[in-house]
Amino acid sequence: MVEVLKVSSKSNPNSVAGALAGVLRQSGAVEVQVVGAGALNQAVKAIAIARGFVAPSNIDLVCIPTFADIEIDGQSRTAIRLAVEDRAHRKASSELPAPAVEHLPPAPVAAPVPPPAQAVAAPLLA
Repeated sequence: MVEVLKVSSKSNPNSVAGALAGVLRQSGAVEVQVVGAGALNQAVKAIAIARGFVAPSNIDLVCIPTFADIEIDGQSRTAIRLAVEDRAHRKASSELPAPAVEHLPPAPVAAPVPPPAQAVAAPLLA
């Protein structure tokens, strides 16, 4: 079972990064759960900081975001879960299901944007 760290908008990114680095070194993977934009901001900062903490140990972090429905104080909320893993652990892990591939129609191609008109210098009057 992967450990889940809950991050709030008031969490200190350096502290969260230290916790992330510790769990990653121990098990190779951790999940970060957030609700709200402020919490997501702190979590992403922490992941960026943690990358620097674990890089000297040849751990290359990857982050996979997903949605999760959770309950807080009896209310249903949508959380974002960030699976943070060592890239090597991700390749070697057989416990993770294969990612679902959704076949979408190709995105429409936008018409080319014409180049901006060049400014014409006004003649100097003497």
